[in-house]
Amino acid sequence: MTHAEPTPDEMRHLERAVELAREALDAGDEPFGSVLVGADGRVLAEDRNRVRTEQDRTRHPEFALARWAAGRLGPEERAAATVFTSGEHCPMCAAAHGWAGLGRIVYAHSTEQLTRWLDALGVPPSPVRPLPVQEVVPGLPVEGPVPALADRLHALHRAHHRGGDGADRA
Repeated sequence: MTHAEPTPDEMRHLERAVELAREALDAGDEPFGSVLVGADGRVLAEDRNRVRTEQDRTRHPEFALARWAAGRLGPEERAAATVFTSGEHCPMCAAAHGWAGLGRIVYAHSTEQLTRWLDALGVPPSPVRPLPVQEVVPGLPVEGPVPALADRLHALHRAHHRGGDGADRA
């Protein structure tokens, strides 16, 4: 994981991931969003968390994008693509990303940050151990977190777990 400053184009994709996280929150889901971008910079697909609305704990946007890419892109296209996401992939999504052969991940907030935020809110631990992406998929290029987006995402997670709308800072 690196902490390089995102380029303006990368920041635009991360901002869209945050917008998708906001859409997820507005729909009653956990605030996560992801954007799959091809090597040419074109947005190929995007999704948001749908865990509550679909009543399926595997309906994470990162998992959905890995499945989408596996069914529609060739191996070279997948390897050259980047997933821009509001939060670092969970182990399930990291594994799907790795198995699909997708390329780089750029995330706005880390698993470590999310774990800290949820602990402070008194949220019970996940049934799956929170691991950094690179512990699940060694050697995968991963960049993040992006400090400029942390406060907005923290507000969205607070709103989700406290029942607010996150409008105070998101």
